[in-house]
Amino acid sequence: MNEKNGHTAPDALLLIATGCPHCPTVLTGASELVKQGKIGRLEVVNIVTHPEVAQALGVRGVPWLRLGPFELEGLRSPSELGQWAERAGTHTGMAEYFRELLDSGELAKVLAVVKRDFSQLDALLLLLADPETTLTVRIGIGAVLEEFAGSAELRQRVDALGKLTQSKDTHIRGDAAHFLALTRDARAVPYLKPLLNDLEPQVREIAQESLAALEGAASRA
Repeated sequence: MNEKNGHTAPDALLLIATGCPHCPTVLTGASELVKQGKIGRLEVVNIVTHPEVAQALGVRGVPWLRLGPFELEGLRSPSELGQWAERAGTHTGMAEYFRELLDSGELAKVLAVVKRDFSQLDALLLLLADPETTLTVRIGIGAVLEEFAGSAELRQRVDALGKLTQSKDTHIRGDAAHFLALTRDARAVPYLKPLLNDLEPQVREIAQESLAALEGAASRA
């Protein structure tokens, strides 16, 4: 990473192959970002010459670009690459990365990122708070959070989830109520009780189920 006008410019690794039709476009776009200072350093590897690099990274197709924390596969326009360079190092950027992965069914990749860095759970909560987040992505978020049920990392986010119970969006309130139960933390109770009087029957039902789950967890503790 390199500082450029107050913004941390990410480094990048690009894997290409001789004869790859889309590799020149990505290479040109990434090179231009280096010239603009939006990428700090670009390493390019031709996997025909160095197949061991692709094998070590588990890469099966090119072009493949690791741009900061993001792993981008396939053809990407110069403008797309510029957007990802700007997003690097931010929770909002990681949220968009998770959105793309979950929308494509890449749950395992999201889990791998979060297990390496638990702070990225905050990026998932940003997605959860967005009314534009699709059902497919919301289901993926749920699958990730299920993996951390009862963990210290999820308990640390009781208040963040609690704030989402006040959302104007029915789906967000319902999701927040469900995920609060996964924390298995008594601090979730004050956030859930008001939802027992929610205008939406579905939210009331989820809140009731979550409170029952928390009571059950407390009795087993």
